[in-house]
This record gives sequence, C-alpha cells and structure tokens, in this order.
Amino acid sequence: MASKSIRMKAVQSGEETQVTAILKHPMETGARKNPDTGELIPAHYITEVLAKHNDALVLTMYMGPSVSKDPKIKFRFKGGQEGDKITISWTDNKGESSTSDSKIK
Repeated sequence: MASKSIRMKAVQSGEETQVTAILKHPMETGARKNPDTGELIPAHYITEVLAKHNDALVLTMYMGPSVSKDPKIKFRFKGGQEGDKITISWTDNKGESSTSDSKIK
C-alpha cells in the first residue's frame, strides 16, 4: 500500500539493504506563532517510526518536536533480498499515523 505521506526507496547492496524515506509531516514544535493571529501553533510532530522487513521489526525510532519538517531517514540492515517487502509506519503526538510498503530493488 502506498502512502502520500511516506516516500521510500529500498536498495540491496551486497549483504545490506539501504532504506531511505521522506516522512511528509509539519513537525510543529508548539513554540511557533501564527504570523497573522499571533497565537501559538499547536505542537504536532512524529513520535515513533517503525520499519519492518517482511513483518520482522528492523528499526524503532523515537522523535520529538526538535526534528525538522518532512524528516528524511536513512538506515541499513542485513538479511534483505530483492523483492522482499519493507514497511515503514509513523505515529504522531495527535494519534495520527501513516504506513507505506515498498519492495527491495
């Protein structure tokens, strides 16, 4: 299943699989003010990212409000093969979430 909020690429290189993903998210800290109203923009940021290789967890990442908008993540793991499924999902501080799948190339 493809998600517009997660773009990813997984490439096999020797014994390792390298995964690169961009997580589309505003990543608001809660400290910025709306320039028109002067009111604080509520905090809205990713808190957890999970990555799975064929349903086996290979990465857990915790984030907070200090991470910039649309974070890019990159990681490697051993044991992947061309055609295997990679799934990345995130959850934010408001309970929203997104998941996307891709195949290793």
